[in-house]
Amino acid sequence: MPVNLPTNLLRSFVAIVDTGSMLNASEKVFVTQSALSLQIKRLEELLQQPLFHRDGRRLTLTPAGDLMLDYARKVLTLHDEAVAAVTAGQFSGPARIGMVQDFAEMLLSGLLAQFAELHPEAQIYSRVAGTAELLALLERRQLDIVLGYGVPGDAAAVSHAAMTWFGDAALAGRDVIPLAVLEQPCRFREAAIRALEDAGHAWRITVETPNLTTLRAAVQAGLGMTARTPLFLPDAVDAGDAGLPPLPGVSCILHAAPVLDGATARLSELARATVASL
Repeated sequence: MPVNLPTNLLRSFVAIVDTGSMLNASEKVFVTQSALSLQIKRLEELLQQPLFHRDGRRLTLTPAGDLMLDYARKVLTLHDEAVAAVTAGQFSGPARIGMVQDFAEMLLSGLLAQFAELHPEAQIYSRVAGTAELLALLERRQLDIVLGYGVPGDAAAVSHAAMTWFGDAALAGRDVIPLAVLEQPCRFREAAIRALEDAGHAWRITVETPNLTTLRAAVQAGLGMTARTPLFLPDAVDAGDAGLPPLPGVSCILHAAPVLDGATARLSELARATVASL
């Protein structure tokens, strides 16, 4: 008789590899660490092969585990595609959307509220982070939809936005330009620094933060100049005429998983329309 491998065991196995630990994986698949450990033990019993080398809490794949990982991903992809195809038009799981902070403040109260009205039975998972992190989560199938920033002309562009300087114009006349920036990686940080260096301006970072709200407060307090799109301070007058060098534009991009269920596909459509109207 062929061995039947339950998909929940495969999903837990892949989650451990993708997240790097039992703790992180347990949060992703919504089971306790002890239950997760038992699932992996059961999977190893079914395969009659150890999948992980265990060195304390550190887990590394055995050759059998490395081979199984590729097949597990394929099985889960086909499984999820089959479920999505059969349940088209029905809600079958949480709609997982990730967005950069600029979009989150505007979209969380509008886009997701509209989606909830259309699909009151739906569960929404929202992640706010930088574009690179969100795309990595999409690649690992931990998100269904990503709204972020890309280079001008990006194939996934929904709309385009100008990048401009914000801050107290008096700061632009200093010998060393004070900058307020988000932590790396950040497209706007890189663009601001590159533009200043190309124009021969000296600069220094006076405020560095992972949070857009803190960045906005720092700029409004006159602590530094920053480069963002008009979404950053919609009601403010930008400092584009302060003598600082021009900045490149950016694309507002949308990436989605290859297969979406009915409700999540609708969320993707709403997200595209909302971003296109910004």
